[in-house]
Amino acid sequence: MTSPAQLAVAVGRRRAYWHSAFCLAVLVCAVYLALRHWPAVHTGVVRLAVADQGWLLVAATAAVATWMSSALAQQGAVARRLPGTRLVAAQFAASAANHLLPAGVGAGAVNLRFLMRCGLPAGRSASALAVKATAGALTRCMLIAALAPACPGLLRVPHVPPAAPVVVLAAAAMVAVVLNSRLGPRCRQAVTAVLADIRAVHTSPPRTAALWGGSLAFAALHSLVLIAVAQAVELPLPPAEVALLYLAASSAAALLPTPGGLGSLDAVLALALTASGAPAALAASAVLGYRLLTVWLPLVPGLLVLGVLVRRKAV
Repeated sequence: MTSPAQLAVAVGRRRAYWHSAFCLAVLVCAVYLALRHWPAVHTGVVRLAVADQGWLLVAATAAVATWMSSALAQQGAVARRLPGTRLVAAQFAASAANHLLPAGVGAGAVNLRFLMRCGLPAGRSASALAVKATAGALTRCMLIAALAPACPGLLRVPHVPPAAPVVVLAAAAMVAVVLNSRLGPRCRQAVTAVLADIRAVHTSPPRTAALWGGSLAFAALHSLVLIAVAQAVELPLPPAEVALLYLAASSAAALLPTPGGLGSLDAVLALALTASGAPAALAASAVLGYRLLTVWLPLVPGLLVLGVLVRRKAV
């Protein structure tokens, strides 16, 4: 007879298989699109190779600063003083791990272990990560709302199908079922803990400034990386439009649980830039440059830092 533990393991494996299959399908679609539009991709690579070095240096500096802003936001989410150097190193390692595992699992696991190694209980550590994620999502929405009036007509409200209200009601019914099930008390307890931590953050002005300032800087700096690369390859779009398109595309790509948005963000961002009037080759150059500076160049050093942190039992 199968025990509950064995059943849970089997269900977890089945979910992992489906999750991996979905991620693989997204990546295959991204590769297919790249091969289909290979001339534009190839031209984009060549254009990036002769891009303005000054703007690329600005982009690289902004990419490095994203890890510091992430560390600042994480410090604001907890009351305990965290070791600054190890905190920044953990964010660097977490960004590398995030591009190997889907839907932020890698970054969440690294940061969770880091906070627990710093003496925070598991529940408090998870709550601090939830506070940081909430602040990050809200600041991204605020930036989109602030930039949208400056770029009228750039973002179009999607057509809502007639079945949308039914889907919303079904989702609400599922939430109600979960809250009334055995998981309900745990879910309510987790939400209560996150809300309590959010209130605690806002009772301390330094923590409030660190949380919201770091979250705002993180989103703005990622936008700056793309803006600087776009300027380097002479993309014919204003910086405000590039920033707005990046924020909207990255928010949409976050709904697809691919590792670090690989494939999904690339396709959505390139499509958004092209649809806004940028030549396909220059759009490919901008996306490739952004990915090179934020993913591929830091990936191996980030994994090496992660290995050092694990060996020293810092995560």
